Amino acid sequence: MKNEMSLQFSALSQNESFARVTVAAFIAQLDPTMDELTEIKTVVSEAVTNAIIHGYENDPEGIVYITVTIDDNFIEMTIKDTGVGITDVDEARQPLFTTKPELERSGMGFTIMENFMDEVEVLTKPGSGTEVRLRKHLQSRKMLCN
Repeated sequence: MKNEMSLQFSALSQNESFARVTVAAFIAQLDPTMDELTEIKTVVSEAVTNAIIHGYENDPEGIVYITVTIDDNFIEMTIKDTGVGITDVDEARQPLFTTKPELERSGMGFTIMENFMDEVEVLTKPGSGTEVRLRKHLQSRKMLCN
């Protein structure tokens, strides 16, 4: 059965944990493994933090948009901002690359997303924002019990 939720909130760092917990509560209906749940929460944290710090450059007037669709054991999440966009996506996806070294950013956000999700798609346009689409197929708990 297909189910969907949408969420939007101010681009404030304190809302990152709100986004992570809300998405986790929504996907809990699929009975994910603890590892799957932890990975999804981490990915949401990374994408939301990127939107706040890089997309909006910590401007609290920005809005972060999240949609999550579940269909059987398949999850698709979209995390979007309408901020500055990314000028070079390939460079941004390189491990350890950051545009904010003064903030002690590790530059591992996209790498973490790619390691924890089955698919990561980045749609961006400089000056218009970024949309990160994340897809993951969860293990069937029924299969794990057999």
